[in-house]
Amino acid sequence: MTQTSENVTWLTQEAYNQLRAELEYLSGPARTEIAAKIAAAREEGDLRENGGYHAAKEEQGKQELRVRQLTQLLENAKVGEAPAADGVVAPGMVVTIAFDGDEDDTLTFLLASREYASADIETYSPQSPLGSGVNGKKIGEDAQYELPNGKLASVKILEAKPYTA
Repeated sequence: MTQTSENVTWLTQEAYNQLRAELEYLSGPARTEIAAKIAAAREEGDLRENGGYHAAKEEQGKQELRVRQLTQLLENAKVGEAPAADGVVAPGMVVTIAFDGDEDDTLTFLLASREYASADIETYSPQSPLGSGVNGKKIGEDAQYELPNGKLASVKILEAKPYTA
C-alpha cells in the first residue's frame, strides 16, 4: 500500500512491481499499438472529419499522462513492508469507523493512495481530511476531522486491519 509524506510515496514490493509493470507496458507495447491506430486512421483520409483519428490521439494523450504520473510516482517511491496488524490506523489498512459514536452509522474504507482506488472498496487518501484525522489512531479511540463547511466531525475507530487484495 502507499503512504505519502511530502514527495515520498511508500509502496509495498508487490505494489511497486505492479506499477512498474504497468509503466513498462504503457511505455512499450501500448505506445506501439496506439501509434499503429493513429497511422491506420490517418490513412483513411481527411483528418478533420475522422473520428477514429481523433479518438486515437485522445487515447494517446491519456496514456502519455499516465506514463508521466507513474514515472514520477516510482521515482519518489520507497519500498517497505505492509502495515502491522497492531490495531493502529496506517496507510494500507482497511479501517471501519462509526460516525459520532453511533455504531449503526459506519463506514469501511481503505486508507491509501488513489493508485489503489478500486470498485471493491472505497479509498481515502492519508492526506484527505478523514484520512489525516484517523491516521495513527488506535482501535477504540476517537478522531476528529474538518468537514468542507469548516465544522469538526467526530468518528470512533472500530477496526483497522492490513489490506489484502
